[in-house]
Amino acid sequence: MALAEDKVRESLKQVIDPELYVNIVDLGLIYVVAIGDEKEDGRHDVTIEMTMTSPMCPAGPQLVAGTKAAAEELEEVDACEVKVVMEPAWSPDRMTDEARDHLGIF
Repeated sequence: MALAEDKVRESLKQVIDPELYVNIVDLGLIYVVAIGDEKEDGRHDVTIEMTMTSPMCPAGPQLVAGTKAAAEELEEVDACEVKVVMEPAWSPDRMTDEARDHLGIF
């Protein structure tokens, strides 16, 4: 069964920014979820490109580790590589309406 990007993103929603208390998907921190070709065992390698709300984000290592763990807990994922990118820079425009409501941003 092919692994869908949506399934990976859904799993990543369990990773919560410890300062904002909103998940990293709704915050707009996940830029790319690339799913590799299916292997003989039916599993995939996944590459995720994500950003931080700021370059000096103190929660960065925790968010990267959480992202990797959330992806790799999926049965169809063999390994996950997380790349932190700062281009394009994150802005509140990337957040979902739910995240904006939670943080009181209109």
